[in-house]
Amino acid sequence: MKTKFILIRPPRYYWPFINEYDNFILPQSLACLAAVLRRAGISVKVIDCMPMKMGWKTLGKVIRDENPDIIGIGDSESLYSHEAVKALNLAKEINKDIITVAGGAHFSNLAEDCLKNYPIDFIVRGEGEETIVELASKIINRDKDFEMVNGIVFKRDGHIVETAPRRLIDNLDDLPLPAYDIMPMDKYGRAKFLFTPGGITIHHSRGCVNSCDFCVWWVQMAERSADHGKLVLKPRWRTKSVKRTIEEIELLHYKYHQKFLIFVDDSWNINPDWSNEFAESIIKKKIKVKWFAFMRADLMVRDDKLGIMKKLVKAGLSHVSIGAERADNGDLSNMGKNFYKTEIVREAMGILSGKYPQVFRQATFIVGVRNETKESMLSQLEYARELKADYPAFHPITPVPGTKLWDEANKKGWLEVKDFSYYDWSTPVMASEHLSRSEIDYLLYFMNKKYASFTWLLKGIFNPYTHKRNMYIWCLIVAVKMFLDSVFNLINPFRFKEYNRLMKPKWYDK
Repeated sequence: MKTKFILIRPPRYYWPFINEYDNFILPQSLACLAAVLRRAGISVKVIDCMPMKMGWKTLGKVIRDENPDIIGIGDSESLYSHEAVKALNLAKEINKDIITVAGGAHFSNLAEDCLKNYPIDFIVRGEGEETIVELASKIINRDKDFEMVNGIVFKRDGHIVETAPRRLIDNLDDLPLPAYDIMPMDKYGRAKFLFTPGGITIHHSRGCVNSCDFCVWWVQMAERSADHGKLVLKPRWRTKSVKRTIEEIELLHYKYHQKFLIFVDDSWNINPDWSNEFAESIIKKKIKVKWFAFMRADLMVRDDKLGIMKKLVKAGLSHVSIGAERADNGDLSNMGKNFYKTEIVREAMGILSGKYPQVFRQATFIVGVRNETKESMLSQLEYARELKADYPAFHPITPVPGTKLWDEANKKGWLEVKDFSYYDWSTPVMASEHLSRSEIDYLLYFMNKKYASFTWLLKGIFNPYTHKRNMYIWCLIVAVKMFLDSVFNLINPFRFKEYNRLMKPKWYDK
């Protein structure tokens, strides 16, 4: 049977820390989209170039050999959008009749601009499963009444056409299991230290209940509606049932031998009843897995009081990431994150360090905000120390399309770097009112160097918990690479013009 639809994650530069295997985690979006297309009777293939180490020449050969009707490429991260565009160009060069479909947050939020400038025939906005099936069916059946497909943007006779917003799927259990069987499952989770052994992505929920100004993830899974021709976004959180989630975990664990689950949910712990039932099911079934999750600090405190956190740790919770963001409550409010304060973050991290020392405590911090000074930036370092974070991830604030921050930064002319390949949450793309990008960059290096003390590393590397030890070894290698990276920056006066922190794989062009 001729392949009708090919979903592609193209070759891309990778994060330089440790080795390239750490970058090869399974893209949930491709597995989920492939599953619904297959259920609809549409022949589909997934080409995930990263774990296959498939470069551009080989990808071109595969597209020529397969000669599909449709190619779909989605990237929620603006950082990789130029490589997605490169793949779309490649498809059109091979066969101009191939229909190109783009999805994900970046293309959803810059739809009109992307359609005007890139070889894209259709853009799928927001949640994609129902939309992609309807669109693909019309393309394959030569039905050009695309205005009837909700949730897409396309060009008709040189004009941009935006159809009605697509309603979110109410019951996620109605979706088929992700098409893991057509993914290169043996290539994922091969890192030596990060999320080991056998790290694989999974999600039980989609969306968020809040709308932080700097976050695009709630936007991508927001409930969309039209009010007098104006698009209205409302944050919404949905979850699969515990039974369905356990079914997926058992498939990953017993069939594909995955032992570490990387939950990519925006907010894992919204519903305490769900979390409690999940923990009890894992314990009852004696599924021996470890897992990572992004959790809200205030809800973690709530769940500890309910006795749920203790069960979650017993059920394999080994790594938590909390969005601490800022040391000042006023800054949190200014960023739209006013649903909790620093006091609750301190309490949550204290619960982890005091009651669950086996859990790796990661906290994210945003630096370089508009009112940032050297003193306020260094206060983030002291805040991280106070929280006793095993790993503090300090990120320069990065406006991405679709966020309120992006709109404000563009309107007020704050952005100094507009090449999205630098939007890696490690490279400052705008200055503050008091610090240049170079000064923010140097302070980032200084903060990481100060936090990663010899004593801190020794305590981590020689602690009694396997996952923690592995993560501290990972942190050590990260610190060394960041040091070498910074040395290079100091002797390179063209740093912001010619360099960013992603690295080109040896096989990239092959």
